[in-house]
Amino acid sequence: MAQHDTDPGHGLPAARSAQHPLDHEAEEISVAVMAASRLFVAISARALAATDDTLTLPQLRALVVLDTCGPVKLVALAGTLGVNPSTALRMVGRLEGLALVDRRTTPANRREVVLSLTSAGHELVSRVLAQRRAEIRTLVQRLAPGDRAALVPALHALTSAAGEMAVDAYGTARVDRGIADDSQDPTAPPEDRS
Repeated sequence: MAQHDTDPGHGLPAARSAQHPLDHEAEEISVAVMAASRLFVAISARALAATDDTLTLPQLRALVVLDTCGPVKLVALAGTLGVNPSTALRMVGRLEGLALVDRRTTPANRREVVLSLTSAGHELVSRVLAQRRAEIRTLVQRLAPGDRAALVPALHALTSAAGEMAVDAYGTARVDRGIADDSQDPTAPPEDRS
């Protein structure tokens, strides 16, 4: 194996440590976020395996989006997941077969499909998220109080910068991002909202 010169104390190749300070800081943050991302994916995978070992992480993500956002159009789910509609349709078909998702056509446009979770889907998401939350809580409790305090605003800033609707817990993501026009009736045009 080849030896590489590294910047003492940082573990980064020496060539990278000569970067502009802001570039170096962005790289250090990127490496730390990638490590945290791997940790959270592993936590999610363990929580899912402990709850339902037949589902995949992408299927869980679809269920979480439906749980967070409520009824959504198939095309919006596909966009949120970053897949094409036919891939989302196959995924929904599997989830529907497991009685976790309900698929309905809209009265105004029979070609448009709106998806929602069944009660079994909500229960599964709740169990997986509770398992994940418990493992994260245990991890966070190991942190020093100062590290905990710094983590909250940093994570809020990161998710805000990402603009990721699937992590918006405040309920406005559905309408603001065009996923559904109305929380009560996803097929209603914006002017019909009450």
